[in-house]
Amino acid sequence: MAATRPAVRQIQGGFTLVELIMVIVIMGVIGGMVSVFMKGPIDAYFASTKRAALTDVADTTVRRIARDLHRALPNSIRNDGTTSCLEFVPTKTGGRYRTQGTGALDFSSAVSSFNMLGDYANFAGTAQPADQKIAANDLIAIYNLGGGISGADVYVSANTNYSPVTSVGTVSGNETPISITAKQFPLASASNRFHVVSATEKMVSYVCSASTLFRTVSNTLTATASCPTSGSKIATNVDCSSTGFSITDSGNALSRNALVSMRLTIRDSASVESVTLHHEVHVDSTP
Repeated sequence: MAATRPAVRQIQGGFTLVELIMVIVIMGVIGGMVSVFMKGPIDAYFASTKRAALTDVADTTVRRIARDLHRALPNSIRNDGTTSCLEFVPTKTGGRYRTQGTGALDFSSAVSSFNMLGDYANFAGTAQPADQKIAANDLIAIYNLGGGISGADVYVSANTNYSPVTSVGTVSGNETPISITAKQFPLASASNRFHVVSATEKMVSYVCSASTLFRTVSNTLTATASCPTSGSKIATNVDCSSTGFSITDSGNALSRNALVSMRLTIRDSASVESVTLHHEVHVDSTP
């Protein structure tokens, strides 16, 4: 009779509670060490992301102001005595007037019309946008020197150097007849130039107030600068204490260019990160 084999005893293996606790402790220590090394790069990444976003906002803002300044009527840029305000008269277009013959602009007496050299609605065969065409109620300004000079400053109400457009005639012989409210312009332009100020945007102001940069449009030309503290919001979270504008050579008839320097500081909502941009704009001062 064959011998019977004894039953094989199965041995089950595993971790003890002590071993599990030791593993958890060791993994926690390793995780803590890794987090110490990872925290710096992660914080730097988020900080750089915030600074990049702030820089983008600041750059867009100063470029927006620069585009506006390039349209400024020569010698019309000014402030109210503070660096937080900037004010100027924007132009929509310009041209040259006829000085001799039929349609010439006479400076010895009041005139109600003159001829513009060229087609007011087209340039080099290309139709101009509607907001760059001369229209009724726009202002024709000639030889603006600024500085409070009578007859040469759009801000001076007495004996001023502009007149409203009443109508624009049909182009003939590559000249455009322009009718205006009867006016004797005090001073002629050395280059026979005139500028056109929009009837709906006669004065633009930029001012920093209550951590906000505002852009305000006014249809009234005032003798003294007085920037309002409201309007369209251009940028928020602005540090007005370190944001400002400075003007060099504005109103100097001997200078062909004026220099506007801008300093803009923007912070994030938590005021932890901030960026400061410096930007300079050269604007034409030749009337």
